Parts: sequence; C-alpha cells; structure tokens
Amino acid sequence: MRLRSLLFVPGDRADRMEKAVASGADAVILDLEDSVLSERKPWARKDVARFLGSATRPVPLFVRVNPLGSSEVAADLEAILPARPDGLVLPKSESGSSVAELAAMLGLLDTKILPIATETPKSIFGLGTYGAVASRLCGLTWGAEDLPAAIGATSAREEDGSYTAPYQLVRNLALFAAHAAGVPAIETVYPDIADTDGLAAYAKRGRRDGFTGMLAIHPSQIGVINDAFAPTNAEIAHAQAVVAAFADNPGAGAIKLDGRMVDRPHLKSARRLLESAAIKP
Repeated sequence: MRLRSLLFVPGDRADRMEKAVASGADAVILDLEDSVLSERKPWARKDVARFLGSATRPVPLFVRVNPLGSSEVAADLEAILPARPDGLVLPKSESGSSVAELAAMLGLLDTKILPIATETPKSIFGLGTYGAVASRLCGLTWGAEDLPAAIGATSAREEDGSYTAPYQLVRNLALFAAHAAGVPAIETVYPDIADTDGLAAYAKRGRRDGFTGMLAIHPSQIGVINDAFAPTNAEIAHAQAVVAAFADNPGAGAIKLDGRMVDRPHLKSARRLLESAAIKP
C-alpha cells in the first residue's frame, strides 16, 4: 500500500471520520490513544468500530490502539478487531518484541502494524530489532512529543522549530531502523497547522533524507504532504533515463549520462523512485 500521508482523526469524533477519508490522505488513522480522554474511550471504541463496519474504505483505515501494558489495549482490540481494520498503529513500541506481542494478541489475523518506535527512553535501544518482525509491519514511524516528556526535557525543538540534537539523533536512528528492516520510513507530524510553508519545507526534507511518507494531524496538511512525497516530472524523467542507460549497457558498472557519471547505486535509486510513482522501470 502507498503511504505518503497518514491522517489522524480522534476516535470520539465520528463527525470527522468521513471528512478524513475524503481528504486525499493515503490512509486514515482512527485514534483511540492520546486524542481521546480516558473517560471517553468506551464511546470512542464504539464509534471507531461502527465506522470501520460501515465505511466503503476508499483508503486503508488504521486504528491507533493504546499502549501494550495499559488497561485499555485489550478492550480496544475486542471492540475493533471484528470490524477488521486495515492496520494497527502501536504507540510506545519498545522493540520488535512489542510488535510480536501485539501480533500474538491478534490470533490468526494478519493485520499489519505500524509501530511508533521512539516514544520511551528504552525504545531507542530497540530500534535495531524490527527486522525480525518485518513481515508484520507496514512501516515504522517515530515521534518527538512523548519522549521529551518521559525524560523531563523542556522541548524537542529549537526556537526556529528545528529539532534539538537529541531528537535529531532519534529521527535519524528511526529512519535507518526502518530501512534496515526493509519497510517504509514514515516521518512524524508537523504540529503547526497554520504554517503551510514550514510544513512544505519539513516534508521535503523528510523525502530528501529517505522518508517515504508522513503523519498528519489536520486535513489541510494532506495536499502539501502528498506533493512533497511525490517525485517531480523531472525526477521521473531522469530516473527513466538512468534505467534506460543501464538497460542499453547491461555489463557496465558506471555510465556517463548528461555529463555526469552514474553507477549501480544510482540505478537502485532510480528504480525505487519509479516504483514509488507506480511507473514500471
């Protein structure tokens, strides 16, 4: 499944669910965790299960359940699994073992899981373990909100909005953890809904660095994110030229193209770009 943009919607806001599906997002995440107050979670479970059962699903519908070890996760699964969500988002995942534990709770269902892999101090040291459960994953993402609170940091960001050094490190490790596991790397949210220019720059940096998609918290962010994670016509044309050049010279390790040398890593990148654009190399 293509996951350029994944839009959160509170699980107790049934009025927003259809709008989220129609937003242009590649997937919608119905949230039972942070955006729902504890006393409203029973109602949220009913709303989410009802929507899963009635929706035509033009896009995949994920559910963010509550963390493993909480008093809520078993009730979440009991309510929503009969309605067959397309995926589960696992908050505060600490390692591949967390994914395996959630998968065991699903029984025979092979529902895909998207772990949020950096929300506790312990989780940073488990980032290299997700390859063991890669077959259960639809990607791997990270977060910069829960972790600062967990360690008593006053902020994860500088005054200009960029990440401080500890959270730059966390982002980088999550990016490489996803690629090491062979699954899509999903960039975390951009919280300033009104800052469209900042969002565009942030999303473009994410794609530049190797992320393949991004989480969103408002429908107005979806178009910007989709544009940022879609290759341009010029990039597609160059990738096609690289693939064609190596097809014409199958034994070459490096080829001169448009005045520059390209080699096998460039060919791999070109094929990946064309695949992301659903274009046959």
